[in-house]
Amino acid sequence: MSIHLIMQLLVLAGEIKTEGELTQRLEAVLDVYSFGFYRLSLQPTVQEPSRELALAVRWPKGWAEVYRFKKYASVDPAARLLPTAQRPYRLREAAFALRNEPHRARMQRLIQDAARHGIRDGYVFPVHGRTGLLGSLLVSGKPVDLSPAEMTLFDTVARTMFWRYLELRGWAAELEKFGPFEVSLTKREVEVVTHLAEGLTSHEIARELQISNHTVDWYINGLQDKMKARNRQHVVALAFRRGLVS
Repeated sequence: MSIHLIMQLLVLAGEIKTEGELTQRLEAVLDVYSFGFYRLSLQPTVQEPSRELALAVRWPKGWAEVYRFKKYASVDPAARLLPTAQRPYRLREAAFALRNEPHRARMQRLIQDAARHGIRDGYVFPVHGRTGLLGSLLVSGKPVDLSPAEMTLFDTVARTMFWRYLELRGWAAELEKFGPFEVSLTKREVEVVTHLAEGLTSHEIARELQISNHTVDWYINGLQDKMKARNRQHVVALAFRRGLVS
């Protein structure tokens, strides 16, 4: 029955004419699987880095505020794994993969806070295109063991819903026209640009990474050269567009 609902959603998605109806259909499928929360999101573009990222979202009450206030983005295993992920992954798997990270204590506090808000486990389904990471679907709530067939179907749901929302907003053609942006960053460079995206100063980044201010500035100058960016803000915009940070 559950798989039948997914198939029905995939068949009907192209015929749905409003975002409201599309959201209702998507949430009906997620509810059957006990995924109480989700976020279907778009990576921001260089041209419009401030564009609203969430295409559709249902978070626990107060969770978004807690997440922002405690600056969890820099230690969120789901977000940290997303830029390099080539296939769907489970939240608990992401946490395990990053278990030896320097900030694992903060990551553990994030996991505990999320659980208190009802986010105990879930899955992330990346959406890729020819320019790299375009967006993702995160579903969460109670622990659910999806079968391989269900994983494949949800992966298809993520791509189908992503593009259908873009079509309904008139954004699909615009997103498809961007050319490739190829750049490879080291782990430390990703850490620096992630903190830049959070609005941290060089001094604050140095304190977080336990390196000198001079070293932070050296990394930022190197990022500007490597990414052909005009300034720090442009570095952040380019990193978001490529999916290097979330």
